[in-house]
Amino acid sequence: MSAAELLKTPLHALHIELGAKMVPFGGYDMPVQYPAGVMAEHKHTRAAAGLFDVSHMGQVRLIGAGASAALETIVPVDVIDLGVFKQRYALFTNAQGGILDDLMICRRPDDLFVVVNAGCKVQDIAHMQATIGDKCQVLPLPDQALLALQGPQAVTALSRLNPEVAKLTFMTGGFFELDGIPTFLTRSGYTGEDGFEISVAGDQAVALARKLLAQPEVMPIGLGARDSLRLEAGLCLYGHDINTETTPVEASLTWAIQKVRRAGGARAGGYPGAAVIDNQLVNGAARKRVGLVSSERMPVREGAKLVAEDGTELGVVTSGTLAPTVNKPVALGYLPSSHAAQGTAVFAIVRDKRVPMTVTSTPFTPNGYYRG
Repeated sequence: MSAAELLKTPLHALHIELGAKMVPFGGYDMPVQYPAGVMAEHKHTRAAAGLFDVSHMGQVRLIGAGASAALETIVPVDVIDLGVFKQRYALFTNAQGGILDDLMICRRPDDLFVVVNAGCKVQDIAHMQATIGDKCQVLPLPDQALLALQGPQAVTALSRLNPEVAKLTFMTGGFFELDGIPTFLTRSGYTGEDGFEISVAGDQAVALARKLLAQPEVMPIGLGARDSLRLEAGLCLYGHDINTETTPVEASLTWAIQKVRRAGGARAGGYPGAAVIDNQLVNGAARKRVGLVSSERMPVREGAKLVAEDGTELGVVTSGTLAPTVNKPVALGYLPSSHAAQGTAVFAIVRDKRVPMTVTSTPFTPNGYYRG
């Protein structure tokens, strides 16, 4: 897309004012970094609080008494039993068990609030309208902005605008006025840190962002640090670590499928690809997403081949960086299940050089989620 064709979030002018370097992402002109740079932004978020513009993501309301049961027909997770103001990670799947997108669902008193990825939101909304639009109202919210305030001091900063937010725990939400600005927020995010995602009317987004940036703990953070933060947290990026060719079992996302939706459960199956996924849950998958870490300094990037000691090709890296917090190259990638055990040694091929990697657990750095 040309620069003129790129969409702009309600915070676009503020990004320019703050000196952001802008890049195309998900069809939007988005800040990849600010003058402080990716490394400083990453470390600041881990130590204090960072403010991210994630307004490019899709926000949707599902309205109607049948919304929960309807949504369960297209995701393999438990929606019906989700409590009011509780949030859950979910996946849209296809008939082969592949992942169409990952998303967040929060039950509110009058609807289900759904957030989908920017690059998938047009097809996700069309998918919901086509599959469950006759059972509930699928209402996109294009006029809402979405801000993420992330880091161990996020609650300190946000509490100055409304002390009640501190009562929330990880994966819960509520309606709050932040210094007079109405919002819906959840205590969640995609950095591995404590934090909040804040849905706010687009015409009030800049005012809220300025109030947050005025807090001493908060600095603006771009997409560059967002990516390195989520990778250190071992979190998948759709279109890279998961896609239509990977199942939840292959992607090591089985924790997202509750017992009630698995074979033998009270509401098992009934969603696309259920037979494939249930079979893999019982018998395992041929390959698995794993964490990888190297003691050498050479970063291992997406697309690098993974090989055995004898050179046999095993798999591929799907995300990789020199992780600022652990100060080592880390990566996510896919390996045969026979090579996916923690401690297994493999090699990544980087510019014809073999970089030793070890299969390890994720997250690469401990998470800071607040569970009360």
